[in-house]
Amino acid sequence: MAKVIMVQGTMSNAGKSLLVAGLCRIFQQDGYRVAPFKSQNMALNSFVTKEGLEMGRAQVMQAEAAGISPMVCMNPILLKPTNHIGSQVIVNGEVLGNMSARDYFAYKRELIPDIKRAFNKLESFADIIVIEGAGSPAEINLKENDIVNMGLAEMVDAPVLLVGDIDRGGVFAQLLGTLMLLTDGERERVKGLIINKFRGDASILEPGIQMLEERGNVPVTGVVPYMELSLEDEDSLSERFLEKEVGLIDIAVIHYPRISNFTDFHVFEQIPGVSVRYVTSVRELQHPDLIFLPGSKNTMGDLKWMRQNGLEAAIKQRSEEVTVFGICGGYQMLGVEIRDPDGVEEKGSIRGMELLPVLTILQKEKKHCQTKGNINMLQGILYPISASAFEGYEIHMGQTTWIKEGKEKELEYEPEQKKSGQTACEVVVTGKNPNVYGSYIHGLFDTGNIGVDAILNSKISLAIHNGIPVDYKATVPKRTTVTDIDLCVVIGNLIDNAVESCEKVPKEQQFIRLYIGQFKEQLYISVSNATNETVRKLDEEYITHKRGNHGHGLKRINLIVEKYDGFINRKNEAGVFVTEIMLPL
Repeated sequence: MAKVIMVQGTMSNAGKSLLVAGLCRIFQQDGYRVAPFKSQNMALNSFVTKEGLEMGRAQVMQAEAAGISPMVCMNPILLKPTNHIGSQVIVNGEVLGNMSARDYFAYKRELIPDIKRAFNKLESFADIIVIEGAGSPAEINLKENDIVNMGLAEMVDAPVLLVGDIDRGGVFAQLLGTLMLLTDGERERVKGLIINKFRGDASILEPGIQMLEERGNVPVTGVVPYMELSLEDEDSLSERFLEKEVGLIDIAVIHYPRISNFTDFHVFEQIPGVSVRYVTSVRELQHPDLIFLPGSKNTMGDLKWMRQNGLEAAIKQRSEEVTVFGICGGYQMLGVEIRDPDGVEEKGSIRGMELLPVLTILQKEKKHCQTKGNINMLQGILYPISASAFEGYEIHMGQTTWIKEGKEKELEYEPEQKKSGQTACEVVVTGKNPNVYGSYIHGLFDTGNIGVDAILNSKISLAIHNGIPVDYKATVPKRTTVTDIDLCVVIGNLIDNAVESCEKVPKEQQFIRLYIGQFKEQLYISVSNATNETVRKLDEEYITHKRGNHGHGLKRINLIVEKYDGFINRKNEAGVFVTEIMLPL
């Protein structure tokens, strides 16, 4: 019989998922077999296990912290909202169907046997099970037949830690108010209170803690400091949607109402100098280097939303200049047509964005599987990522086929993909427009330097579209001490500065030459560009006019070169500016 402990929160996003992960890691380091558990998850981001079963990504992260592989029994019920009043209900990794909130509220008691079986499976091998609640246990309207907070705690006889978020304010009211709204029996289960996300000297909390313990009659067992962490978000409460600052390399992700699996872009958020903005209007879109159309839980509805607010037209216009990449539902939108004969979403059919020569037919049966292999041969600006190895997974309810010369043709993998056991469409699909791509693979950009190649080539593509001749040859050795992130920052800044300089000289004089390769035991990077001015120095550093006296881009390059004990040489001659960098392999 496994021991259990449960973490509940005063509200969504109080920090339950992280604290559960932390407890899993602590118990694992202490030598225990530990597993996370959440009976019901509501999230548009999901993961596919090696068995091809769908579960919430929060429990995947917690499983990693526990040092074990994710299993669907860690999250037996997953709700994926399809509209404001309904969700797709997934039980034990398989789709049960779509239900309105009212219907699910009446039905959820029927799922208790599934919850118990999943929990019992974890008990069969775990010494400790760390359980995560959902939302707040004090939601009066949801307490009847509760299966995720105090109802679950009673079902498995779990003691409870109650977490409040001080960063959002009113933590004492959060904790004390929640305790007051619990029944006597529920309150007895609460063995400790946790104040999460505290900034500063914890000693200043002592008067508040004393009052809280006296009135709530529950000890404060911990004050967790605020930590700058970059974790995948479980649901639409993500603070990353608020990010609007434009970086050196600017990525726009279309934030439609039913966006899903936006964790695909988490890798780009880790790269210094790269901005990932989630945009909802043409005004917010601006002129990014790369546009992503993410997954959607209602592809037809979200396409209509883009059509109505002008984003569809803006994306099609910008596709002549910048790279547009659709993943899953976004990929389906980029096609010629989406058909829904069985009423999976909205029934009927809808014209697609007509940027890719594919047709999608939505089907009741959901495809969910892990997949790996090599990317097929690509044309256009993403040609350099051709044949790159990848690992990822598919989650979609649709069959996509080619439309070529007016005829439908089933998409097939290249021979290399067939050898790896893949069964779906090509990894990446392109059309006549060399800037537009689509794929069903989630996690595609998490592998190797695929993501870095994508954004750097998009930067080069923009320079070419602006009429600047670009001559480039880039071959990065497979083994190098330089991280993909650092390489992206260096080259991205170099290209940005080169483009800026070229725009100030007559068209006939513009040029950019980029070379990346191995020279003996060094990684050699060289960028030459036209210029009509002498780039001045300040404190022995070159300063660009764009950045005034700050020269942030150049300084960023200098810091990375110093990090690897490399060498940098800048030459400013008549009409030409040259930067040469040597980094040890």
